[in-house]
Amino acid sequence: MAIFSEQIRTMDDLFVHQLEDIYYAEHQIEKALPDMMGKATDAELKRGFKMHLAETKKQIKRLDQVFKKLDHEPKGTECPAIDGIIEEANDVAGEIEDKDVLNAALIAAAQAVEHYEITRYGTLVAWARQLGRRDLATLLGETLREEVATDKKLTVMAKMSANPKAAGKAPPRKSTVRGAATRGSASRGKAAKAANGRRAAA
Repeated sequence: MAIFSEQIRTMDDLFVHQLEDIYYAEHQIEKALPDMMGKATDAELKRGFKMHLAETKKQIKRLDQVFKKLDHEPKGTECPAIDGIIEEANDVAGEIEDKDVLNAALIAAAQAVEHYEITRYGTLVAWARQLGRRDLATLLGETLREEVATDKKLTVMAKMSANPKAAGKAPPRKSTVRGAATRGSASRGKAAKAANGRRAAA
């Protein structure tokens, strides 16, 4: 059903349509996550996908509650946007042989999904409040916070590990950085003492 369908005449109709859109999306994400988990070679990334799969199942149940409160049967409406994001992720992942580059690509794909969900849930929360349904806004807002948190975790994982490894650079160890700083300070201290000694001799 297109967004400007004749069946959408009121804000309530629009809200339900958006709800059906994200319901479909969540089910597609639930199907895609095990495959992404299987392709990931980084242990932390695998755990992240596993946790998000469990979270997605809870979010679907939360959407079931929203439908029930609206006295609507839970159902999805086909969403070309999420289908396209997942299809593109599968295409890209299928062409990458290097494991580190693949992990970086999987995180990017997961974040594309997260950003779509954040947009949809953000809109639903705003519309629920506008329609005077704060009970629905509370339920949907809980999921929105989870999606934002997941996106932040993926960002940290990408910056601290996946991206540097994919670029051929392991992230610097803190101990190594501190050690280098200490050695640098010691060298500067010795140089300063030597200079003072020369001035005293002069």
